[in-house]
Amino acid sequence: MRTLVATEWMTLDGGIQSPSYPDEDTEGGFAHGGWHSQYFDDVSMSRVIASVKTADSYLFGRRTYEVFAAHWPHASAEEQTLAQPLNSRPKYVASTTLTEPLGWRNSTLLRGDLGTSVRTLKQTGNGELLVIGSPDLVQSLLDEDLVDEFRLMIDPIVLGSGKRLFAAASQTRPLRLIESQQTSTGAILATYVPAHAWAFPIR
Repeated sequence: MRTLVATEWMTLDGGIQSPSYPDEDTEGGFAHGGWHSQYFDDVSMSRVIASVKTADSYLFGRRTYEVFAAHWPHASAEEQTLAQPLNSRPKYVASTTLTEPLGWRNSTLLRGDLGTSVRTLKQTGNGELLVIGSPDLVQSLLDEDLVDEFRLMIDPIVLGSGKRLFAAASQTRPLRLIESQQTSTGAILATYVPAHAWAFPIR
């Protein structure tokens, strides 16, 4: 059975909007795009590479898929460590607006109910199914109890605005920290898995 892993870059106050570029996602008038770049270092880059190379398949929401599909098939020679697995391995896309055939090689559009489709994906393979970014999709998967692991890079910055990863959580969900590491920039690489309520009671 596949393990569904969600990897996200996040601010200290939970922000996930437009981490890489100023104009990546300006919805709602968000003006702080590109906040993540200053906190990236060799340690965090190694983690990104390891996550992408370890996964046997990938799951995207529409917005992230379109950004990746426009870039990675044309990646530079220096980017091939990431480009090779991303371009060659199976990719699944959750979208109600895209239609097949999808342009990025080995990409499949999920059909029907999201929860049912992803449960089938998890049950019909092995290894890791990696969700990169795609925060709206991650929230939907969390509500369906389908996320097995969160790999977060938490940057030491507070923005006070923008989209939040867990802003629309439908219920309380205890998590258990299984690994953490501080980077040279002060960011925290943290891995969480769902925790049983009996193990960590909420007081």
